[in-house]
Amino acid sequence: MYNLAASKQDKILEVIATVAELESSLKPLKAKGLKIALVPTMGALHNGHLSLIAEAQKKADIVVCSIFVNPTQFTDPKDLEKYPRPLEHDIKMLTEAGCNFVFMPAVKEMYPNYPTPENWAIDLGSAEFVLEGEFRKGHYQGVTQIVFKLFDAVKPDVAFFGQKDFQQVLMIKNMVAVLNLEVQIVTCPIIRENDGLAMSSRNIHLSEADRAHSLVLSKALFFIEENYADKSIAELLAEAKAIVNTITGVELDYLTIVDGDTLLPIKEKTHKNTVALVAAKVGETRLIDNVIIN
Repeated sequence: MYNLAASKQDKILEVIATVAELESSLKPLKAKGLKIALVPTMGALHNGHLSLIAEAQKKADIVVCSIFVNPTQFTDPKDLEKYPRPLEHDIKMLTEAGCNFVFMPAVKEMYPNYPTPENWAIDLGSAEFVLEGEFRKGHYQGVTQIVFKLFDAVKPDVAFFGQKDFQQVLMIKNMVAVLNLEVQIVTCPIIRENDGLAMSSRNIHLSEADRAHSLVLSKALFFIEENYADKSIAELLAEAKAIVNTITGVELDYLTIVDGDTLLPIKEKTHKNTVALVAAKVGETRLIDNVIIN
């Protein structure tokens, strides 16, 4: 079905709803030795997602994008209910991007006994319980549970995730290490709007005023990045928080500078992997963002 030399417009996007159908479609491609990439998403696709598809196309022969709003990772039922699901829009974007497969299972396909919880508990390390893990308890158990199921269904050679969910990527890497899974994890840079706002499916919920207020988050992070060499950690955090606090309607959950491997706050600039992360509620919408310092 697939001519790998064809233009993106010539490729056919195959929409698949069951694990059995997915395995059947991928089996002959794997038999040919083709490299399979997976881009897991919850839909409401934007250019950030498309950047993952494009990167996957560079590194693999076949790209599978999954769209599944995973109920086990939502700690707030209202958040699950209002999560955007513009499936026609998403399929159009994936078709134009030249994606090969989109896997869109029903909840019962991934969790046959839902809403009865499955037995899933994995040691992701102490980093599971800080930052997002503190504000959304159990979130990363749900994330790793569904990512494992997707890895098991697709059996990809490589999987692509966005840097914006920095802690999530770390948790998935930890899961891969703990379970000794044979999949390469690739982290792709944050894609931003022209004014600096990190692209997110949740941005659709921002009012015009909230959208303007949300820019203070990237402004604070860029301040840390630009002044990192000249100010102490304490000064950087104090001034960045002051920047955020000048804007009404923005409620900080955290703004921190951490070791990127442990997610523990740092006090001295002796770490090779340093990340500044922020999470805040802007109006009624919770947003996260980060910059990698070095």
